[in-house]
Amino acid sequence: MRYSPEHKEETRRRILKAVGRGFRKEGLGGIGVDGLARGASLTSGAFYGHFRSKTEAFRAALVAGLDELREGIEVFQAKFGDGWIEAFAEFYFTDRVTCDLAEGCALTSLSADVARGDVKTKAAFEEEFVPIVAALAKGLPGKSAERREARAIVMAALFAGGVTIARSVREKSLRDRIARALRDAVVVTARG
Repeated sequence: MRYSPEHKEETRRRILKAVGRGFRKEGLGGIGVDGLARGASLTSGAFYGHFRSKTEAFRAALVAGLDELREGIEVFQAKFGDGWIEAFAEFYFTDRVTCDLAEGCALTSLSADVARGDVKTKAAFEEEFVPIVAALAKGLPGKSAERREARAIVMAALFAGGVTIARSVREKSLRDRIARALRDAVVVTARG
């Protein structure tokens, strides 16, 4: 039986989403092909029908996750207008701090593995990170494109590092203070 291109694309999206959850939850070194395949309801052999290697699957999940972040930023900008920064920062420092790691943001959960990754993995990250910075910068006040870009880079670093640090403490009240402080720092940075 032949499957339609739409069916194949939907299957690929489903597998990629499951693989991304596995990498975000366990990290590149913490999960193997068998675990990724199980999470995607595949056999290991079928996994290799979609990806040549675990590293290729990681890159694909990274690209999809970072693209999802960029799209999310654009949705917040369209939905909240001038108030998008506060709304996005509030969402990011509540939802992304408290959600299951598997459902978290690729920027936060996969960046450390990228930093240890090979040149191709870093290139894939860079190719997706630049549009994230551009999307953030596009929504910032100010006349200087260079200054907006610099503030957007700082915001991205605050998002990624802030969520990581907030998730790393065990005491809820400390976690919440960290998240609030970083949420406020993002807004101040954005307003320039």
